[in-house]
Amino acid sequence: MAFTSQSLIFRAPASLPSGRLAAPGRVAVRGRGAAFPSAAAASTPMAKSDGDEKEMKLWGGRFEEGVTDAVERFTESISYDWQLYKYDIMGSKAHATMLASQGLITAGDRDIILEGLDQIETLIQEGKFEWRKDREDVHMNIEAALIERVGEPAKKLHTARSRNDQIVTDLRLWCRDAIDKILIRIKQFQVSLVTLASKYVDLIVPGYTHLQRAQPVLLPHLLLSYVEQLERDAGRLANCRERVNFCPLGACALAGTGLPIDRFQTAKDLKFTAPMKNSIDAVSDRDFVLEFLAANSIAAVHLSRIGEEWVLWASEEFGFLTPSDKVSTGSSIMPQKKNPDPMELVRGKSARVVGDLMTVLILCKGLPQAYNRDLQVGLILISISMPILVHILKLFFSFEQEDKEPLFDSVKAILGMLEVCTEFAQNISFNSKRIQRSLPAGYLDATTLADYLVKKGVPFRTSHEIVGRSVQLCVTKNCQLAELQLDDLKAVHPAFEADVYEYLGVENAVNKFISYGSTGSNQVKKQLEDWRIQLGISS
Repeated sequence: MAFTSQSLIFRAPASLPSGRLAAPGRVAVRGRGAAFPSAAAASTPMAKSDGDEKEMKLWGGRFEEGVTDAVERFTESISYDWQLYKYDIMGSKAHATMLASQGLITAGDRDIILEGLDQIETLIQEGKFEWRKDREDVHMNIEAALIERVGEPAKKLHTARSRNDQIVTDLRLWCRDAIDKILIRIKQFQVSLVTLASKYVDLIVPGYTHLQRAQPVLLPHLLLSYVEQLERDAGRLANCRERVNFCPLGACALAGTGLPIDRFQTAKDLKFTAPMKNSIDAVSDRDFVLEFLAANSIAAVHLSRIGEEWVLWASEEFGFLTPSDKVSTGSSIMPQKKNPDPMELVRGKSARVVGDLMTVLILCKGLPQAYNRDLQVGLILISISMPILVHILKLFFSFEQEDKEPLFDSVKAILGMLEVCTEFAQNISFNSKRIQRSLPAGYLDATTLADYLVKKGVPFRTSHEIVGRSVQLCVTKNCQLAELQLDDLKAVHPAFEADVYEYLGVENAVNKFISYGSTGSNQVKKQLEDWRIQLGISS
C-alpha cells in the first residue's frame, strides 16, 4: 500500500513499493545556511547569506526596533514547523472560503488568495520555495510570500485568525493523518503475525512466567497474544483520533472574534467533527498531543516486549527462532555472528518514544491558560533524549540534523518500528525440532496434573501440594512426570489411577485446555479463524 504525499513524515512517490518510506529530502532556511533533512522530502534552494536585509515583521506595527539576531535565532521555528505547510495551506484555504461566504472578503479576493496558495504549495513541493528564518514560522513564511505574490487581497487572509488557533489547527490535521498511517502499519504487522501463526498451527512451545518454564502453549496462541495487544493499541489511537478531530480555527488568540465568522463551515470544510466549543480551551490545551504520545508509548512498549522475546529466542541458549539474512546483521570483528539487530533497535527506540511523552507532560504541567510560547518548544522537544540531543548539537556544530523534531519524532519512530517488526515477522522461521527437544524440561504438564486430581474430587490446594511432591520425586529420580510408574504416583496419593497418563506429556496437557481463550487446539484454531476474518486474510 503506497502512502500519499500528504504525509509530513515522508513523501511516497507513485513508484514506491508497498510499505516503504521514501528517502528524505533537505530543506534550507534563510539566515543559517544549514540543510535540514526534510520529513516531506520537498527541498528548497539555499538562502544566500546571513547578511540579507531583514523585512518588517507582519506583527511589527507597534515596534520601533527589530529583534536582535540572538532573539531571532532563539525564537524561530521554521527550521522544523515548515513540515506543516500542507496543513497550513489547507487551513488557509478553508478560512478564506469562509471569509468570502460571510462577506468579510470578496469572492474575487478569495479566488486570488486560493490561486496564490496553490502556487506556493507547488513551489514547496517542487523544492523552489525559500523559507526565511526572519519570518519566524511556517505561517508567516507562507503569508508573507502570499502578500508578495498577490498583493492586497493576501493581507485580508488573517482576518479573524491568530497564529494561536492556526498552529493548533495545523497540528490537529497533522495528527489526524499520522494516526491513520500508524493504524495502517499496525494492521500490516497483525496480518504478518497471523500469517506466521498459520504456518505453525500445531507447534507447542514452552510458556514462561518469571522467565521460568510454566505451561505448554501453542505457538499460534503466543503470536495471537501480540495481535490482541496491537488491536488495543489501534483502538486507543482510533479513540484519540476522535478527540483530535475537533476544529480550533476561529478561536483566534484566545477570546474569539467580534466578526461574523462561521466556524461550523471551516470545521466542515476541513472534515472536522465540529468546532471546539470554548475558544480558550481551543488554543491552550495540548491534551490531544499527550494522548497521542501516550498511545504511541504503550504501542512502543508492546513492540519492545516482542523485540525482547524474539531476541532471546534467536540466541544460542534458546535457539527457537532463526531470522533470515534479510533481517540480520553481522559483527565487525566476529565473523560468525548473526544478530537480530532490527528487534534490538525496536527495543531501544521504545525508550525514545516513552521519553517523548515524558517531555511534553513536563512541558505542559506548569502552563497557565491560554496559549504560551512554550508550546512551540513542545514541537521540537517532544522527543528529546540523549541521542536527539547529540543530533541537535551536530546541527549547531556541523550543520547536520536528522528529522527528529517534536511530535514528528514519536510518529516517525512508531512507523519505523512497526515497519521493521512486520518485515522481521515475514523473514523468520521457528526451529520446530529444537523446540520439541526442549519441551520435556521444566515439568510443563504439572498444572494439568493438578487439574486431573481436581476432577477426581481432590481440593485444588491439596492437589497443588500432591503434584509438588510428585515433581520432587521426579527431581530425585531424574525423570519426567510421564515417566513415573503408577505405583510411584499412588505412593504420593491414592487418587491417581491408570488414566492419569492421558494428562501427562505436553501434547496431552495442551489437548486438555478447553476454556474460552485458552491454548487448547480447538480454541486456538477458532482464534486464528476469527483474526483471519477480521483482518481480511484469505485462506
